Amino acid sequence: MRLIVISTMILMALASISTATNKAALTEDLMQHLETQFDQHGHQTGLINSITNNNIQDISLNHERVVSHDDHFSHRLKKSGITNQKGSGRCWLFAGLNIFTPDMMTRLKLNSFELSQPYLTFWDKMEKANFFLEQMISLRDRPSDDRELSVILDNPFGDGGWWHYVTDLIEKYGVAPISAMPETKQSTSTGVINRLANRKLRTFASELRSMHEDGQSEDKLRKRKEEMLGDIYSLMVYAYGKPPTSFTFRYEDKDSTVSEPVEFTPRSFYEEFLADSMPQYVTLMDNPTKDYDRLYQVKSSRNIVERSDLSTLNLPIEKHKTYALRALLDSQAVWFACDVGKANYSKNGIMAADIYDYNSTFDMDFTISKRDRVLYHDSYPGHAMVIIGVDTTLDGQPIKWLVENSWGTDRGDGGYWYMYDDWFNEYVYFTIIDERHLDPEDREKLKQDPILCPVWDLFYQALRKLR
Repeated sequence: MRLIVISTMILMALASISTATNKAALTEDLMQHLETQFDQHGHQTGLINSITNNNIQDISLNHERVVSHDDHFSHRLKKSGITNQKGSGRCWLFAGLNIFTPDMMTRLKLNSFELSQPYLTFWDKMEKANFFLEQMISLRDRPSDDRELSVILDNPFGDGGWWHYVTDLIEKYGVAPISAMPETKQSTSTGVINRLANRKLRTFASELRSMHEDGQSEDKLRKRKEEMLGDIYSLMVYAYGKPPTSFTFRYEDKDSTVSEPVEFTPRSFYEEFLADSMPQYVTLMDNPTKDYDRLYQVKSSRNIVERSDLSTLNLPIEKHKTYALRALLDSQAVWFACDVGKANYSKNGIMAADIYDYNSTFDMDFTISKRDRVLYHDSYPGHAMVIIGVDTTLDGQPIKWLVENSWGTDRGDGGYWYMYDDWFNEYVYFTIIDERHLDPEDREKLKQDPILCPVWDLFYQALRKLR
């Protein structure tokens, strides 16, 4: 009798599971219902033909928005010339150096000038490798599936970076003109060398952890780390060439006057041309998923061991625009991070929130708030550029912003983009502003004790991959 009762209970449980599964399944009845519902909209053959045979962005392009566009700006900064990061993820570095070159061009009366991105990339990669290996030593007791360790192992040698990577590298290593260390095949197409370096670094991570398990001291691990860095240095020299310790700088100005050759080191070049003109920049964020008017800091968000992690003040987007406008009117370009892949008509270089009308194309609502886009992984800051101009109404309200990109001259309008104010609201997440342009109450907020964010915070993982 007891066996019968147990068997009955098991059958009832299985039936319950089956019922629950059927409710969750994509059943034939449900599919028939969805098909009927679709057919009730009437004849849609034309729409099906159009969408299946054409580029969706082309048929969704907002014609009225394109026609109403103009390329006039009430205020423009000096252009430094469009650069091209090509097949690399160095937008943060290109944008960062593009902030500084116009001042040098003015000082030296040059028509064009470019600082060496490969020079700073070389040292960025060495610093990232050193920081990674130091983290492996620091986390040597963690299990292999530890959450923090997993994030760090994801892409230790990636191209991605952040604004303070630029300034920290410049202050430590100086700068050089592009002629002193030009691009190479590997610096402009980094996929293979990055994969090889990542493999070496992960192999080194395994070795360091094995040494620890064998009872070797931290000093011995660090001594081995120095030997490991020799392999990474060799890889970088093979791919980029040796970074210059000195170089001769000579130039021809707008008046066709050729300067005398002068010998510089990267440090002395920085001291001569940049050190006295670098404002006190601060990082502002618009992240609607976090409390505004608070200072945040992200663990391990640096490339140089001895430097500080990223600290950023979260402010509503309207304040970003206010401060960006002040900076431009003070002849300062603005570095910013955004979701460049959204609402971007790259053929004409127009970034406008409604440049594509997908709602009309598909007869459905694709509206989602900025907060939910971040919270549900629909949008993140994946690219950095520079604002060099603004067009305003008669009462000073911004209409659109002139953006200098690093994708060469074949994209956008000769390499420039027109960022309309509604796009700024929706897809800009970070701006870098000279602290003196902030209102006193916001400068005071920079003195707060920061709220610490873990390395797995999704918003900040995206920052590490700015490309």
